Amino acid sequence: MQHTQEEKRGAKMIREAELERFENRTKHRKYTVEFTCPEFTCVCPKTGFPDFATLFIKYVPDQYCVELKSLKLYINKYRDQGVFHEDVVNVIMDDLVKLLDPFELEVVGDFNVRGNIKTIIRANHKKPL
Repeated sequence: MQHTQEEKRGAKMIREAELERFENRTKHRKYTVEFTCPEFTCVCPKTGFPDFATLFIKYVPDQYCVELKSLKLYINKYRDQGVFHEDVVNVIMDDLVKLLDPFELEVVGDFNVRGNIKTIIRANHKKPL
C-alpha cells in the first residue's frame, strides 16, 4: 500500500511541477551550468508512440539559477504530452529564458532513432548586449 501512495505522490508532484529559480550567489564571474537528462520521454502527437531522447541544457547564469528538483519535475511533465521534437526543445528554451534571463542558454534534444531517422534539435539564446 505504501508503494502505491509514493507513486501517486510522485505523479501529483510531476503534474503540478513549476520551474523555480534561486539567486545566483556567484555574480562576480561568468560560469557555465550543464545538465544532462538521459531519460527524457514525450509522445508523438501524430502516432501516440513514445519518443525518447537525451536533453542537454547548458546556460551561463546572470541573476538566477534554476532549482534542480523543479527542473527534474518539469522535464518529467513531458512524458505524457504529445509534442513534436522541434517544439519541445523550443518550449523548454522559452520557459528557461523567461525564468532565468541568462547570459546564454542552449537546449539540445538528441532523440532516439525513429523510422530510420536520427533527430537532433538545437536551440540557442544570447542576451542582447
